[in-house]
Amino acid sequence: MNLESTAVPGTADNSAQSSWLSWLLVAFLIYVLLAAVGAIGDGFKAATGSNAKELFAFASNPAIALIIGVVATALIQSSSTVTSIIVGMVAGGLPIAIAIPMVMGANIGTSLTSTLVSLGHIRNGEEFRRAFSAATVHDSFNILAVAILLPLELLFRPLATASEYLAGLLVGDASVSMSNLNFMKTLLAPAGNMLDTATGWLPGIWSGVALILVGIGLILLVVTQIGRILRTLMVGRAMNILHSAVGRGPASGMASGTLITVLVQSSSTTTSLIVPLAGSGVFSLKQVYAFTLGSNVGTTITALLAATAITGASALVALQIALVHLLFNLLAIALIYLLPFLRQVPVRMAETLAHQAQRNKGYVLAYIGGVFFALPLAMVGVSQLF
Repeated sequence: MNLESTAVPGTADNSAQSSWLSWLLVAFLIYVLLAAVGAIGDGFKAATGSNAKELFAFASNPAIALIIGVVATALIQSSSTVTSIIVGMVAGGLPIAIAIPMVMGANIGTSLTSTLVSLGHIRNGEEFRRAFSAATVHDSFNILAVAILLPLELLFRPLATASEYLAGLLVGDASVSMSNLNFMKTLLAPAGNMLDTATGWLPGIWSGVALILVGIGLILLVVTQIGRILRTLMVGRAMNILHSAVGRGPASGMASGTLITVLVQSSSTTTSLIVPLAGSGVFSLKQVYAFTLGSNVGTTITALLAATAITGASALVALQIALVHLLFNLLAIALIYLLPFLRQVPVRMAETLAHQAQRNKGYVLAYIGGVFFALPLAMVGVSQLF
């Protein structure tokens, strides 16, 4: 009996110690993430000098830039990773006008995860219908958002203008600006110097190319590891939030989607949580719809965090593209979800797709291949005609 009573506190102490070590590891990984984003910007500058615009000429067409965002995110399965890389690329000279469609594409690409998760219910017809509709409502909303907002952006530049204004307020010339303290530059200098030393021995532009590749590799590794650790630390709490908040209404559902995604740093994780619950009938499509919109907002935190790694002349544009990701998702919610005649369009799209997929599983392959492969290729072909 005494042995049992003494074992419990020891176990609790070990658990607390393990939790603290995990949080310290998360803090270290965030530091590495910031250093990696800075390395990408430095690498592009070293590799291209003043010719960065020529380097990105292949993506001068917004349709191609959009496709790069879709395909890259679909392959990596993380919009957080892709947008962090885009922040670094913007700091290295990628034009904002090209980066914006890439960010929009990342929103579409990340929705592939929830569609793949729904396939776990494919053996049970009714469960699969519910899960597939819950997954594709995310896809449908993001595709509709791009279809509406990309033409508006090309014509009137609302995202570029608003993000530039907000970024100017946050990193302006005022004496209270944190950018004047160069806090991040000083903090990240040791890691930056280490990465520069590791690649600086290479001749010519190759040191810059190597720095870009190292930065991208570190971002891929770090975002994956942060997600894995945070899932271990937070998924239990996330599930509690999920059950207590999603059913209360759209505002609560969006808030919980945002909060959980911020906690686990991955919209893929949040959609992976909600889709099986929708398949089993715990949550309705209406509830899942609001929740996934919140996850779109929550996933923007990683790019905003990454933007703090950029200092100097590039700080403004780096923060601007991170804000574009946030503003895009907020504006999409305002235009689609808050307008009654558009609100149900993604739901109807998802329900139609789910009914077709339930009848014939070939529609699943056709949908995934069409949205994430055939459609992007078709857009490339059409763009070459103009």
